Amino acid sequence: MKTLESRPLAPGLYVVATPIGNLEDITLRALRVLRSVDRVACEDTRQTQKLLSHFEIQVPTVSCHAHNEAQRSQELIAELRAGARIALVSDAGMPGISDPGAHLVAQAVAAGIPVFPIPGASAAVSALAASGLDTAAFVFLGFPPPRSGERRTFFENLRSERATLIFYEAPHRIVDSLRDADQVFGGNRRAVVGREITKLHEEFVRGTLQEVERTFASRELQRGEMTLLIAGAGSAETAGVNDPAGATLRERIAALAAEGLDEQSALKRIAKDRGVSKSEVYRDWQREQARRR
Repeated sequence: MKTLESRPLAPGLYVVATPIGNLEDITLRALRVLRSVDRVACEDTRQTQKLLSHFEIQVPTVSCHAHNEAQRSQELIAELRAGARIALVSDAGMPGISDPGAHLVAQAVAAGIPVFPIPGASAAVSALAASGLDTAAFVFLGFPPPRSGERRTFFENLRSERATLIFYEAPHRIVDSLRDADQVFGGNRRAVVGREITKLHEEFVRGTLQEVERTFASRELQRGEMTLLIAGAGSAETAGVNDPAGATLRERIAALAAEGLDEQSALKRIAKDRGVSKSEVYRDWQREQARRR
């Protein structure tokens, strides 16, 4: 019986994840595919050639980046229709995820060409796993808008999102993004910045948005690839910071009632503290009351 490694590679498009920093994170399957394809479509042929040379892989390469992907896709689809085996890679991570490649994949799917994902390193998932934030539900949103006004509007639309939020950010914009997030989500919302993940100077900065912003603002120069994670609204990370001693909703309402606030005023205060809408807190309150019946 032939093993998987000894079987000929089937024709089709192979979407291959490559290391995001540490070359040891390449998978055995990715290496087998890269050695077996007819050619490799790269975001940057020079960057990919370093990877191929390191593993002594000699396969022709062709560029397929943001500026030529539409035109290049036509050429590659024609080759794939003729039975070619082509690997698609970006400079780091999974092609098409905040990187070029999604257009080529969509064209291949539309043409009925087999598309094979070859999993591997991901900055977003790696940062989430090491963040200490809730991993049960998360939303990856790529890069926030580069301009502050648009970025704040972008963040405002996410204020009530309960899942952990994950973004990529450029080093020269990280402080501005943290400052805008602080203003929109509230300085007490938990946040993590993963910097240079898997690389020599890997670093995780954890704390409230205000604390993380201060850490980066105190540095003269920002360097490295950044992944920003922000706790979701109403999460344990959010409630534990904004509500004294991590109080439950019932305990918080009781404490505010002792201060003389009626139920509606208490719900409004809690919503403001948590950075969410009053209606969202009210729904949580209704659910908690229903559970106690």
